[in-house]
Amino acid sequence: MSLLALLTMVVLFFNESLAFTRSSIETSITLDDSMVKQIKINFNVTFMDSHCDYLDVDVVDDLGTNRRDVTKNVEKWQLDDEGKKRIFNGRNREQRLLKDQDHAQTLEEMHENGVHVAVLDTKEHFQEFVKRNPMSFINFYAPWCIWCQRLHPTWEKFAEKVEAERLPVGVANVDCVSNNALCRELRIMAFPSLRWYTSGEPVQPDYKQDRTVDSIYGFAKRKIEMDERYKNWEGERKETLDSMRLGRPVHPGCQISGQLMVNRVPGNFHIITSSKNHNINPSMTNLTHTVNHLSFGENVYYSTRRYRRILNQVTDDHKQFSPIDDKTFLTKEFHQAYHHYIKVVSTKLHMGRRSSDKLTTYQFLEQNQIVKYTESDVPEARFAYDISPMSVVVSKEGIKWYDYLTSLCAIIGGTFTTLGLIDATLYSVLKVKKL
Repeated sequence: MSLLALLTMVVLFFNESLAFTRSSIETSITLDDSMVKQIKINFNVTFMDSHCDYLDVDVVDDLGTNRRDVTKNVEKWQLDDEGKKRIFNGRNREQRLLKDQDHAQTLEEMHENGVHVAVLDTKEHFQEFVKRNPMSFINFYAPWCIWCQRLHPTWEKFAEKVEAERLPVGVANVDCVSNNALCRELRIMAFPSLRWYTSGEPVQPDYKQDRTVDSIYGFAKRKIEMDERYKNWEGERKETLDSMRLGRPVHPGCQISGQLMVNRVPGNFHIITSSKNHNINPSMTNLTHTVNHLSFGENVYYSTRRYRRILNQVTDDHKQFSPIDDKTFLTKEFHQAYHHYIKVVSTKLHMGRRSSDKLTTYQFLEQNQIVKYTESDVPEARFAYDISPMSVVVSKEGIKWYDYLTSLCAIIGGTFTTLGLIDATLYSVLKVKKL
């Protein structure tokens, strides 16, 4: 019986000690009592077919917040054909309003002495025009575009000046409403788009300076001078000038990232193509995108060592901080865009009794669907969020040291008492009766 008592105590002592060294993760749901009025949104999204010049971030919520063209803490990177960052396109920089020129004469009055701008009304006419002229400057426009209407008199004056100065430049207009297929093929993203052609090949990027006769004429003169220098140079100097003369190929991909501080109420932030100086072409707006990163609150994956220590103790089931990272949302038709619907839940991680062992994070669930737009509306990639009034509390539970000592004492005393009772009972039953 003594050996049995010793063996029992050893087994119970081992199991109790093992339980003392281990802890379990407990989950509970409570009302979110946070007094924080705003929450941070961290986002990094790559748009495969949208130029950085036309991408804006807007924020709207149920409290009446309506912030357009948010640029604070937002970065834009123009991408190359391989999807790698190539050109930094600005941070905290708003679009500059281009200068237009007023004219004393109307366009009809200017036409009284003849029309100086060629009208390219077919694809064949366009191809023949850019091949025939050593250099061409083409205005791609839409009749309903207000910026195009303002540009027409300036463009006519510019063509008249080119003709008077006998510059080797063909100046023309292309109506992208009647030549929609051609403008789609040429990837005209906004109106007006002023594009320079040399020997029938487009020179990128498109003209983006002030829309005055002097500015446009100065741009044309520089292009002509560069072409003349190109003819006289040879060898490596010619190759260097060639890259400047023809420009770099422009890939429309853009990576936009940053942080937004939003109110803790239902709302949305959406990324839309817009411009202060253009009318966007809805039929060429493709918002196919990849969500590289999206999270709420502090970005725990890029935070302090304390955050990482706490997260290492939490199971993957409680780490839904950015479940749509690295997912691509592809739209295959025009006038469509993905809308994301996000339910955000505050999550409190209590991995110890000290304040340094506690962390408040935000998990979320996401649903999405393709939304169809009318032909006149510009699509937008929308991220609608709703913050739950409930909070998930994830805590680490373990045996307290005093409970552990109490259990050890109970093991020793309980084992002796229990086996003593068994021994006494067996002795009473099995002892030899005296005669």
